[in-house]
Amino acid sequence: MPAVELNQPVADFEAAATGDQTVRLSELKGRNVVIYFYPKDNTPGCTTEGQDFRDRFDEFAALDTVIFGVSRDGMKAHENFRAKHSFPFQLISDKDESVCNHFDVIKLKKLYGKEYMGIDRSTFLIDKDGVLRREWRSVKVKGHADEVLEAVRAL
Repeated sequence: MPAVELNQPVADFEAAATGDQTVRLSELKGRNVVIYFYPKDNTPGCTTEGQDFRDRFDEFAALDTVIFGVSRDGMKAHENFRAKHSFPFQLISDKDESVCNHFDVIKLKKLYGKEYMGIDRSTFLIDKDGVLRREWRSVKVKGHADEVLEAVRAL
């Protein structure tokens, strides 16, 4: 599957999500879709990012926009993370990195002098026709959910 490109249709994908759901991009046509990729459940930045999207959830919903968080964590960790922070949106478990690779978010990272391959915090906005309209890479959490909300309003 080729990586996504701005102003091009996003190829359909299917992924397991919390709430015993299977997310299929093709089934979301007619709605805007925000997909945000984050490194790990229950870490400070990832928790804050999820809470920021949670706190603006009603505003996104009013703009006919669904939100999905994606990381490589397993479903049990996702269910616990979602419940602990009352996230009203589903989290996609991408253990095989197929969705991450589709959006090209696996990058070489450094932590305490060690290099490893991990998720580069990134967000993608797909319009009602399934076309990628905005992407944010190497996201800084502060103010990010507001910026994404403004981009949805501008569609």
